[in-house]
Amino acid sequence: MLAARTLLPRRSCRQFFSSDAFIEQNGVDVVSTVLRSAVTLSNPDYGTVRMGLQVLANVCLAGEEHQCAVWNCFFPDDFVLLTRVRSQKTCDPLCMVLYTCCDGSTRLFEELCSDFGLPIVEEIVRTTSAVGFGEDWLKLILSRICLEEPHYPRLFSKLSLVGDANVGEDTEFKDDIFLPEQAFLSRIVSEILNERLDEIFIPNDFVLFVFEIFKRSVGFTNSISRCKSGLPTGSASTDVLGYALTILRDICASKSMGGLKEEDSVDAVDMLLSAGLVELLLCLLGELEPPGMIRKSLKLGKEQDRASSYPSKPCLYQGFRRDIVAVIGNCAYGRKHVQDGIRHKNGIPLLLQQCVTDEDNPFLREWGIWCVRNILEQNAENQRVVAELELQGSVDVPELTGLGLRVEVDPKTRRAKLVNVP
Repeated sequence: MLAARTLLPRRSCRQFFSSDAFIEQNGVDVVSTVLRSAVTLSNPDYGTVRMGLQVLANVCLAGEEHQCAVWNCFFPDDFVLLTRVRSQKTCDPLCMVLYTCCDGSTRLFEELCSDFGLPIVEEIVRTTSAVGFGEDWLKLILSRICLEEPHYPRLFSKLSLVGDANVGEDTEFKDDIFLPEQAFLSRIVSEILNERLDEIFIPNDFVLFVFEIFKRSVGFTNSISRCKSGLPTGSASTDVLGYALTILRDICASKSMGGLKEEDSVDAVDMLLSAGLVELLLCLLGELEPPGMIRKSLKLGKEQDRASSYPSKPCLYQGFRRDIVAVIGNCAYGRKHVQDGIRHKNGIPLLLQQCVTDEDNPFLREWGIWCVRNILEQNAENQRVVAELELQGSVDVPELTGLGLRVEVDPKTRRAKLVNVP
């Protein structure tokens, strides 16, 4: 659950401002003048800006009248001006002011999400992507705008703009097809969804938009260099792809976790399935070279044989294979039509390969076992496919042995398969 600190206890603020003297004496206008002067200096006075925003934050805690007074004075131009101060020390209290104003007012929140207000959030994302943030006020704002309300597509698209030019117009197969600010927003939204999965309703428009981002990212994988680190990698395109994948993983986990209304979560996942999510993921997984443990265990012949027998694509980042397997596993949970579809696509042998330890994909084994368990559960046809596999050779995986399973490898196809230990 997201939480953020207030600067003064709420009760103390109400007592302090009970006479409304601050409002009556035009205190908000005075603070606005001071902040404007501090921001427009050649070297902005961060200390003054921070103190002024702290005053406003505490004023807002005094009640609706005070919140409206601050909002009417600062929205939108002064807020935009303050968001462009690239300092974490000023951005945190600014986010507190915005959230406190909008939290209890539908009207003010609608204004924040309007064409006049969304540039404020856009600039906050740009600032925090550059300097970071220390408190959860930003997450509280983005949770409301991007997950509880259908404004994520607009905000994400706005971040593609540099000045007056749309970067997407001339980015053919470039690594910067997405910008760092979009990667940052994707990361924060992924974190929020993971933290609030058991309590938040996920709009279908959000689900489909994330899948569109993922498909667009996949289209540029040939031009993206491999990153040896996990997310975030520092490559905007790789990070956008990776966080879209983790968001899809958590969306598809909603039914198995029981966090959302069942009818809503099933609708969202079924939309993704109808759009070809599992087929796309199986294709991506099949193009990757086998996990390191299997590659090391196989006695390969000539280099040309290796090239003809193996997919050659490495993981785009550390954990890419694991995240693909996790999404497939979550999709297959309790969904027989998904289990059957994987069998019809000959995906079972491919997924059996993933039940091994892989240094490039932490927790691949655990996600692989979860995935195989879900595609076999209460599905006699899939269980029969595994039981009837013709096997030659084996790979010793002690972790699977404890579950009564063994990975065996066919030297002709050089594919690993999971079988029951007699």
